[in-house]
Amino acid sequence: MKNLYLFLIGLFVSTQVFAMAVDIEEPRTITADKIEYDLKSETIKTTGDTEIVNASGQRMTLVDSYITQKGTELSGDEIQIWLGNHIYVESDNITREGDLTIARRAMFTACDNCDAYGDAWKIYAPKIVHNMDTRMLKFYSPILKTYDIPVFWWPYLEMPDPGVKYKTGFLMPDFESTNKMGTQINLPFYVSISETHDLTFTLSYLTQENPLFQLQHRLNLPHSEYRTQGSFTRNKAGENRWHIFNDDVIELGEYARATIFLERTSDKTYLQKYGFYEDQPYLDSGAKLELFGQSSYVVADAHVFQELRESYGVHSAPNGNILPNIRAVHQTRPWFEETYATFGADVLGISGGGTSSQRLIGDARITSPWTLWGGNRLTASMSARYDVYHFNNTPMLDGQDFSGFKNRFLPSGYLEWGLPLFKPTSNWTQIIEPRARITVMPNLDDEAFALNNDSAGTILTDSALFSDNRFSGYDLWENGTYADYGVRWSAFNNEGHTVEVFLGQSYDFTDRPSIDLNSGFHDGLSDYVGRIGYNNMKWLNVSSRFRLNQSDFALRHMETSAQIGRNGNYFNVGHIWSQHLSYNFLENTNINEAVIGAGLRLTNRWSIAWNGIYNMEYGEFQRHSGGLFYSHPCYYMSIEYRRDNAIKQDYVGATTFQFKIGMAIEGQHY
Repeated sequence: MKNLYLFLIGLFVSTQVFAMAVDIEEPRTITADKIEYDLKSETIKTTGDTEIVNASGQRMTLVDSYITQKGTELSGDEIQIWLGNHIYVESDNITREGDLTIARRAMFTACDNCDAYGDAWKIYAPKIVHNMDTRMLKFYSPILKTYDIPVFWWPYLEMPDPGVKYKTGFLMPDFESTNKMGTQINLPFYVSISETHDLTFTLSYLTQENPLFQLQHRLNLPHSEYRTQGSFTRNKAGENRWHIFNDDVIELGEYARATIFLERTSDKTYLQKYGFYEDQPYLDSGAKLELFGQSSYVVADAHVFQELRESYGVHSAPNGNILPNIRAVHQTRPWFEETYATFGADVLGISGGGTSSQRLIGDARITSPWTLWGGNRLTASMSARYDVYHFNNTPMLDGQDFSGFKNRFLPSGYLEWGLPLFKPTSNWTQIIEPRARITVMPNLDDEAFALNNDSAGTILTDSALFSDNRFSGYDLWENGTYADYGVRWSAFNNEGHTVEVFLGQSYDFTDRPSIDLNSGFHDGLSDYVGRIGYNNMKWLNVSSRFRLNQSDFALRHMETSAQIGRNGNYFNVGHIWSQHLSYNFLENTNINEAVIGAGLRLTNRWSIAWNGIYNMEYGEFQRHSGGLFYSHPCYYMSIEYRRDNAIKQDYVGATTFQFKIGMAIEGQHY
């Protein structure tokens, strides 16, 4: 009896013809019309209907079986095997020859009873061979049927068995049209190096252009991850066109992290033409090292830029490479009460186009917040900053090139007051908080030395009020004494609904050296800035930032975003409108642009989605895209389009399409 029990264990293990992991200690049962066991040959023979079931519910049914104890040989007719929740194999006849299990006139599906309408997909083949050593399933002359309707035939198909998480082999191809290069057929080949290391090679065949080769590399280590993707083609014009993106993150212990990033391409339009473009105005390559402490932070990074725009202003685009860029900040523990000090240092080097500049900044600030009677909140701060610059053939604001050293010193301080007032009720809690700050600093003749710097100027927004530096970078300086003031009202209830309204303004006590008409700043009173928002934490979240003219409250700038919907049914809209004034005080081209997106869940599995960017000033779409998507437990399918109206050098936008389909087995896509 003991030999018989061991034999039955071996029998069931052998019948896991698709290498599903099982616990050999699980109890098993075998039932048949007739069972014969030969002690001498250690084989079992069943006659009639036979069923083998283990404790987890995996089972096999067959007729007239013959199996050796070690499972090296197996034969039977009308075999049905359930290898998982929905993984099912059926065959007229199965034989076992060493590591090979051969099923004839067989059917395989990982979608058994997944759908009330029938199995979503099945693969029928005259012969299916499973190799226990390589863990691969080989289908000879298979036919794919969807709901019992033949849809595709291959002369040969190979895939890993469902017990394999990663396996080298071809993935499902996808099809798409291209921007004036015909139809593109993508044939991906997956290479599994280990559970944490893999590659995907993709050969893209284009009907009207030379092939495109793509590569994706992924590596995960215990304290780091590495990601690389790239492509290459030699087009019919004889040009080598390519791109490479790399992003590596390396944890150097608990208090340090290194990042290496690389973005390069052969020319300005390659990414756009071949579908790798994601609105990058420029590509950024370099490295970054971060050091953390309880109250300190140091970052050192370097950047090498590649410009993708056809033309750009020197004040808004990276002009030269940055090496090095080091910023260190340390905040002390409270000295007394809540008073603390912050120390910072910044080193920046910019070079390119035959010019270079280096900058060293040291700054220190003491901040002392106090809570006084009646809930009044008072914050006092004093700071000092010293800059040293070295220039080499650098264009200056006066139009002359300069080489040599320059320095400047900026002491400043501010006093800020706020008084949050609460009014709780049974339904809502309301908060109203008036706030004011006065900032004092010397009145300087120039805000900056060099024409090209790390500051793009300043635009007055609600977030610029009550900030230590209203400019976007370090090179431009504030001037003189100014005051910020505003009031914020907000409310919330027990259901998580929140409402917020803010309105504020700035006042310059001294004349500014130069004023950008579009900035919102003026000598004296600035424009009004504010925000308004509502979120019910369910299906609606809307917010808007705006700027109103200080003299007549005319709208000058507004940014609005709204998210409406839930559970796959949604409508998103983002809108920006900004009035642009030229220096002769006449209206010039305004910014008026909307970003719109919508999705509709037609059924539990069918959905559609659409999004676009619409230039309302010119009355045309910059681009828009949409698609029809089907998600099933056993397979997925989508058809998408993209319309791009951009025109740049050899790139002229057009409408392109993409079609994808794939099977899913136990949650894995093939």
